[in-house]
Amino acid sequence: MTMTTCADSCSPAEAEAISLYQAIGGRAALTAAVDRFYGRLLADPALAPFFPGGVGARHRAYVVTILGEALGGPERYRGPCIASAHHGLGISDTHFERAAAHLAATLDELAVPRHLADRIVGIVAGLRSAVVTA
Repeated sequence: MTMTTCADSCSPAEAEAISLYQAIGGRAALTAAVDRFYGRLLADPALAPFFPGGVGARHRAYVVTILGEALGGPERYRGPCIASAHHGLGISDTHFERAAAHLAATLDELAVPRHLADRIVGIVAGLRSAVVTA
């Protein structure tokens, strides 16, 4: 699925008037990105061990909602505390960087314009202190 963006069809002034969530195509686009992202994580031998049972629908929905809220969408995350959920998993900065690289590659695969993808990766980088536990 290719994400459509305002940057493809709007002037720069119009692009500033909408949220990043809207610019990438809303919940459907986020769901596609999260599905591909987890496909990449599960295929990575350094990251797959963090998901011994795979990644279920509930976990994916939490991530879509977290990202939706962070990108200015209408979602409001009401799931487990992110820091508590990652506590004790031993996630290092190296793991976080690998996952961030997979996120960037996923957004690239989905044809998200680089300037929007960079903003998304930057927003997700803000979660580092909650996710990195090693």
